[in-house]
Amino acid sequence: MDKGLQRFLGNVKKEFDKNVESIGVESLKKAAEIILESEKKGGRIHVTGIGKPGHVAGYIASLLSSTGTSAYELNGTEAVHGSSGQVKPGDVVIAISNSGETEELKATVQTLLANGARIISCTGNAQSWLAKHSEVCLLAHVDMEGDDLNKPPRASILSETLVLQCLSVILQNQKKLNLNQYVRWHPGGSLGKSIKSML
Repeated sequence: MDKGLQRFLGNVKKEFDKNVESIGVESLKKAAEIILESEKKGGRIHVTGIGKPGHVAGYIASLLSSTGTSAYELNGTEAVHGSSGQVKPGDVVIAISNSGETEELKATVQTLLANGARIISCTGNAQSWLAKHSEVCLLAHVDMEGDDLNKPPRASILSETLVLQCLSVILQNQKKLNLNQYVRWHPGGSLGKSIKSML
């Protein structure tokens, strides 16, 4: 195997294992409570990020929606150009940033807070601006991105995804989602077909 690839896989496994072992369960429970409380009052859930975390935001919004928590992707840069109008007072926004210091996301979060949104952060830096401006911080910390440059987001993306998947599991269980309900939202493709064959 290529030595660089071997080092990458070893580093990523180490970071992923650390994340699994140190998942912040209490923070996840608090985030779930905030979301459920907002939903009871008619609030909605939005997920946002800048750059590659923005792609994570799209996946997480889709995952939440398919497992009983209606969620919308909020474009992190367009939010300060009018798209924050999709967020109403009392809505919850999950903001994703490894550093928690991304200037564009700061501007977005400031706009959202001014408009009455509740912020849940997912970041690798618990002392960051983003963490300090959120009701709860879901820590997704890594020391190494995995490759020799240690700059392109790799392990941090896996960490953010894992933490937010954990949140989706807690919410799914709180809502007692079953296969009959799940297939109503996911009737297509091989997944939908496999569920229908079981029912």
